[in-house]
Amino acid sequence: MPNYVVQQMDELPGVSCPCGTTRRAFVSDDNPVATLHLVDIEADSHAHYHKKLTEIYLILDGEGHVELDGDTVPVRPLTAIFIKPGCRHRAVGKLRIVNIPIPAFDPSDEWFD
Repeated sequence: MPNYVVQQMDELPGVSCPCGTTRRAFVSDDNPVATLHLVDIEADSHAHYHKKLTEIYLILDGEGHVELDGDTVPVRPLTAIFIKPGCRHRAVGKLRIVNIPIPAFDPSDEWFD
């Protein structure tokens, strides 16, 4: 078995999430480290937070803003954001982002007020 994993992001199935639609790479029971998500943000994304996850957002396409604990931060391609556990956040606008959750994404760690 190789000591690496390759995934083709555009071939992964889209899954609904609070932000829109995501394609999640490297999700497996034997990977607790990190995952990689390609997310298409919808205009009606929902504010949420994580108690354990840190997330890194990289804006690939589009312009809009990200709400972070009540602050509004304008974003455009190549804006990067480091989101710590407990930070309430949501992206607004038609955006495509890469999201890197650390540790690996756990759907039970999505919280809504």
